[in-house]
Amino acid sequence: MINRMLEVRSVCALVALLAATNAAYGAGFYSPSVGSPGSLGTAGVANPTNTRGADASWTNPAGMTGIDGQHILSGLQFIVPSVKFKTKSAENDAILPRRQGPVVGDNGGNAAEVAPVPSFFYVRPLSDRLRFGIASTAPLGGGVDYGKDFVGRYAIQDVTLAGLALTPSLAYRVTDRLSIGAGASVIYTTLDQSIAIRQGAPSPASDGRIKFEDLDDWGVQAVLGLTYAFSDDLLLGIVYRSEMDTNLEGKVKYEGLRNPQLAAFLPRKVKISWTNPQWIEAGLRYRLDDKTQLYANAGWQEWSKFSKNELGFRNDRVVVSDRNWDDTWHAGVAAVRALSPKAFVSVGVSYESSPVKDQYRTLDFPVDEQWKLSASYAWRHNDNLAFSLGATLAFVGNAALEQTAQGVTVRGDYDTNMLAILGGTLRYDF
Repeated sequence: MINRMLEVRSVCALVALLAATNAAYGAGFYSPSVGSPGSLGTAGVANPTNTRGADASWTNPAGMTGIDGQHILSGLQFIVPSVKFKTKSAENDAILPRRQGPVVGDNGGNAAEVAPVPSFFYVRPLSDRLRFGIASTAPLGGGVDYGKDFVGRYAIQDVTLAGLALTPSLAYRVTDRLSIGAGASVIYTTLDQSIAIRQGAPSPASDGRIKFEDLDDWGVQAVLGLTYAFSDDLLLGIVYRSEMDTNLEGKVKYEGLRNPQLAAFLPRKVKISWTNPQWIEAGLRYRLDDKTQLYANAGWQEWSKFSKNELGFRNDRVVVSDRNWDDTWHAGVAAVRALSPKAFVSVGVSYESSPVKDQYRTLDFPVDEQWKLSASYAWRHNDNLAFSLGATLAFVGNAALEQTAQGVTVRGDYDTNMLAILGGTLRYDF
């Protein structure tokens, strides 16, 4: 009877652990840069007013009316991040003697992973006023791997999220000044995550492990766009993306449990839900002279919608955790300069506010305010073929945090998290 009670108590503890995990890392990590010179090379500032490249099929569908011929744009960018946690303290809050002892663990090194991000865009005129486009991108995702010895392993050990989107769209020129566009992004989202299970004193030698594997879901996000030319020199662009519900389902696996009999009582399936935020962005493009164009943009994203994460088990129990996230805003400026009729350079800078205060930040998603600096170089090889190279350096703040998981409280911050995004494109005009 006593053994049965201990088994049930252990099951309840593990279910509580599952409920406490913030398993939606990076769910809404939108990347405004899609590898093209006008996007990656301007910190995303030129996206709303893009009327010259096939990537307008993603950045602002209305901009496709500015494209007279059929062409494709293919890009590849590499995201090279640096995420290094510095532990200030790690405290064991346990009362039971068998769970007492110092918190054994390290800082996790550079927890970030290099990620390649391909993209493909195509635009085709259907008439003088109507355009069709399709975009294939990876608009959201991220990952960290702190390792099995990480001091914060009871909150997160490793996690990888990826989102792939296919976006067909249409654009229509209403007047010589006004164009409208619309599309639907079909997004496939996957998530894998590991968390250490504390089974006594907080030491990696005694830990078990929970793994969420092969969680996935399909979702649809609407996109609406508008461009309006006030004059030959000044253009306004507005883009709206709807919110999208994500309901991931997949397997739960367990490793290193001291009591193998627990496996019969533990859930093997899990469902994790959240809402990706809606957002709106506006931009201006101004032709200063025959060689120089200036850009500005500003936008808002409803990250407070993403704040509520739901976790469901096989018995249909649903636990809702609140990340206490806030809405964010962003703004930036950029410039493009023609060096010759066949060569161009661009620079850009942008700022985005933090979605979370220090006291609510978590190890699985150590986001903070962001500054981005970008540049690119593009050149035309011949009448049909053009290339570009670009880079963005994103400073993601020091992300101070304090988080308690499984009776261990970890305090610390990061060595100014950074992302280096390097990319190139090939453009072909038919």
